[in-house]
Amino acid sequence: MSLLHQLTKIMVPGQKRLGRGYGSGKGGHTVGRGQKGQKSRKGKPIPLWFEGGQLPGVKKYPMIRGKSRFSVLTPTAEITLTDLEKLSTNMVTLETLKLHKVIDRRFKKAKIIYNGKLTKKRQIKGILISAKARQAVEKLGGSVE
Repeated sequence: MSLLHQLTKIMVPGQKRLGRGYGSGKGGHTVGRGQKGQKSRKGKPIPLWFEGGQLPGVKKYPMIRGKSRFSVLTPTAEITLTDLEKLSTNMVTLETLKLHKVIDRRFKKAKIIYNGKLTKKRQIKGILISAKARQAVEKLGGSVE
C-alpha cells in the first residue's frame, strides 16, 4: 500500500503577485484595481470612515442636536433607601429630591430602588418605587402614593 497520500504538503501555491506584468496571471496595466483615482494608487489603504477630507460623520453626528443632550443620558433617576435616609423632610416628592440635591434638577422621573437601609418613616408621593423598596417603607409605617 502506498503512503503518498499521507504525506504533508510542503508547497503551498502562492498568491498572484499584483503589478508584475501580464505573465503574473492578474492582467497587466491596471492589475485588477480599476482605472485612475485614489484607490488605484499604491500606498496606505484609505480608512473606512474617510470621506475625502470633509468632516467625517464619526465626528459630525454626535453634535447634530447640540451638546446639551449629553447632560442627562438616563431619563429616570435612581434613588436608594440610603438616599431617603439622609433627607431631613418626611414627605418625599420629585420636587423635594431636587430641592435637597439628591437628584439633578433636569430629571423628569425618579425611581426608588431597594439598596441600603431605611430607619425613618417616609411618605412617598408621585415617584416610582420597586416592590422590595415599597415593602421596606411600609414596614416602618410609611406610605406610598
